[in-house]
Amino acid sequence: MAGSTLLNRTSFSKMTAVSQGLLGDLPTRDYSCKLRLFNAFAEPELRQAIASVGLKPGMRVLDAGCGTGEALEWLLPEVAPRGEVVGIDLAAAHIAAARSRLGPHIELLQADLLETSLPPASFDFIWCVNTLHHLRTPRCGINRLLRLLRAGGRIALGQSSLLPDMYFAWDSRLERLTNEAVRQYYRERYQVNERELAAVRSLVGVLRQAQLRQVAARTFMIERLSPVSPATEAYLLEAIFRQTWGPRLQPYLSNDDYAELLRLTDPQHPQFALRRADFHYLQSFTLVLGEL
Repeated sequence: MAGSTLLNRTSFSKMTAVSQGLLGDLPTRDYSCKLRLFNAFAEPELRQAIASVGLKPGMRVLDAGCGTGEALEWLLPEVAPRGEVVGIDLAAAHIAAARSRLGPHIELLQADLLETSLPPASFDFIWCVNTLHHLRTPRCGINRLLRLLRAGGRIALGQSSLLPDMYFAWDSRLERLTNEAVRQYYRERYQVNERELAAVRSLVGVLRQAQLRQVAARTFMIERLSPVSPATEAYLLEAIFRQTWGPRLQPYLSNDDYAELLRLTDPQHPQFALRRADFHYLQSFTLVLGEL
């Protein structure tokens, strides 16, 4: 979804084509490129979020929906030297990408979390980012995660873009139409309604319904101005402009609006958005924590 691309993470269910995840996730699905691009782009804010949760040396941490594994590298120093981090993801390609860059000191599992052999009450902290919106039954997923927590353990649910992203500070109309076109594309492709797509916004409610204690939320703003860094340009150009937007939005926009969108997202055009002096991008990242 528009900036909520995000991204992006895998659902936990090892499903058949009939019972695949809400957004089409299967063990064979691969969007590791998008995950790597997003993690490189948002690394400063994601590291800040990790630093804010109060991890302690010696803790055992699970990254539930670890994708290509970047967060595991950021989590590990927080619990070193005696702590341990474990990553689990449904997609085989994501685990393969994580294994190719992480050392043997980090355990990685390609598995369905709903049926994993991970022992109950074996983690002090669970980090679960950009994953919940892929699940058909988020409450069921949360309940399974909570079984893995020790008494007094905590869970952190992270999600990008609970607030609408700002791409074109100078043209809110085109930005709004583009974001709505993305939502319409998702509705038609995956046969999901607006409420299902928006369910992820209730992270606080999900944790309170699970009767967790000390539920708290914090939102970090990912803010970028021109000239943008190579990581920002790579993420916005490839993951958003080309893969999330691109030709698939043409049926949902007028000819004039689509032509304008093409100009703003074309690196060869003088009006390429990322090189405009007035380029100002905002994306939110919300982290909600609760204690068992």
